[in-house]
Amino acid sequence: MRNVDFYVDPEVVLHIHRLEGTMRAKNGGPVIFDDKHSFIITLEHARVGLTGADLTALLNKYVFGYKGSPLSHLHVRTEGDHIVQSGRLHKGIDIPFEMTATMDVTPDGLIRIHPTKTKILGVNGDKLMHAFGLSLEKLIDLKGATGATVHGNDLFLDATRILPPPTIQGRITAVSVQGDEVVQTFGTPGAGGRKALVPPDTAAPNYMYYKGGTLRFGKLLMLDAEMQIVDLDPSDVFRFDLGRYSEQLVAGYERTLADQGLEVWMRDVDKLPAPGQLAKQPEMPAHPLTPASH
Repeated sequence: MRNVDFYVDPEVVLHIHRLEGTMRAKNGGPVIFDDKHSFIITLEHARVGLTGADLTALLNKYVFGYKGSPLSHLHVRTEGDHIVQSGRLHKGIDIPFEMTATMDVTPDGLIRIHPTKTKILGVNGDKLMHAFGLSLEKLIDLKGATGATVHGNDLFLDATRILPPPTIQGRITAVSVQGDEVVQTFGTPGAGGRKALVPPDTAAPNYMYYKGGTLRFGKLLMLDAEMQIVDLDPSDVFRFDLGRYSEQLVAGYERTLADQGLEVWMRDVDKLPAPGQLAKQPEMPAHPLTPASH
């Protein structure tokens, strides 16, 4: 994948700068696009960004979104090379807090969030916690959290477990704040022991390319699959929603390649017509791989 905003939730977008990996069905058989719970994506090498809004939704809905959670009303933003997280801590009463932190990756592949400045009830939280002999670990119990643990004053996140389906596997090797994104690097180039895939349409700046294995989407079953999904509007990032891909497909078009593979042009999910409106079918432009018609 290159330059793809991959929606795993209406409020959570994986901003995929590049990704190389594999997909497989959990129970054998074809990879079924229509059931995101049925397959696993394994990252061999990837650079994936999450904005503050994406992290806010992830923490509130998936990581700490359980009954009895010690944290709620969380909000995350980036600030320089730090993240700033605010919210409410539940200790009998709701206690507002704000925490500025750095991020790095531990040797066992977890994201470590290390506070550098803390405010509790609007005052210096570091001094307050030191005066009472407290640590973050003593303040919050994360037994019910998904993919999150706490040790001392550091919060640890498992970068793949905190995400909703589809299941994603891979070892994170680096994390950094770049602009409004927390950018995670997984694996290393060539980690899968094979050459990078070269798509049929190398001129496309934003695309997803699937090759090999068996792929099923809608009523179509592809054996020894080869399919390149291309952004209908290459002027911006390709916004793809697995839950609405059929609508994106209907709003686009496709063509059969010489080797019986497919090249599919899809409309960005945020550019789909409103419910009840018919999508205007785009005219297929002249393409370097398509003979001119007369």
